Amino acid sequence: MKIDPRESLISAATHFYQKGWMVGTAGNLSARLSDGSFWITASGRPKGELTSQDFVRVDVEGKVLEKPNPNFLPSAETIIHQAIYQCFPKVKACYHVHSIEANLVSNFTEGNGLLLPPLEMLKGLGIWEENPWVEMPVFVNHLEVSKIAVEIGDRFLDSPPKVPALLIRNHGVTVWADSPESAYHYIELVEYIFRYMMAVRQVSM
Repeated sequence: MKIDPRESLISAATHFYQKGWMVGTAGNLSARLSDGSFWITASGRPKGELTSQDFVRVDVEGKVLEKPNPNFLPSAETIIHQAIYQCFPKVKACYHVHSIEANLVSNFTEGNGLLLPPLEMLKGLGIWEENPWVEMPVFVNHLEVSKIAVEIGDRFLDSPPKVPALLIRNHGVTVWADSPESAYHYIELVEYIFRYMMAVRQVSM
C-alpha cells in the first residue's frame, strides 16, 4: 500500500503557519516518493489552508507528472528541492520556511557559513560532539532562484554540510531529512537555535 505524504505536509504547513513561519503563501514543503518523484506545494497557495489539491508532483528533473488542480504550478523554488534531492539520494523530505529569526541571524555573518552555538539541540541534528564547531551554510538570495540552486548543488557535492540545513540570506531556512516527520523536527530545532541566538545578541547589546 502506497502512503501519500501530503497529509504530513499539510499538517506541518498548518503548524508552521500558526507559528508565523509560513505567513500567507510563503515557504514550500516537499516529500519524495519511492519512484524518486516528489510532491511539492503549489505556487501561491496559502499555507494555513492547504488541501491535497494544493500540491504538484514532479520528477527530480522538475518535469510535472501530476497536478490535482490543472491550474496550479509547482513552487517557484522547486529547483532548490531538486538540488537537495540530487545531492542527497536518501533524503525523503525538504522543508523551507520564512521566520523573522532566520532572516535576522542570516546577517550575523558576512561569510558563507553561520557558526551555531554549541547547544544540546544540535544532537537532534546529528551532532554528537563536545563543544562542537558547526557552521550552517549560508547562500546569497539571488533574484534568479536557479542561481541559488546551482550554488547549493556545487557546494554540497564538493563539501556536504555537517547539519541538514541551510540559510538563504534574508530568505529563510531549508532543512532536509529521511522522512517528513524528521524534517518537521529539524525545522523546530533550528528555529529554537535561531531564537536563542537572537536572545544572546539582545542581551549583549
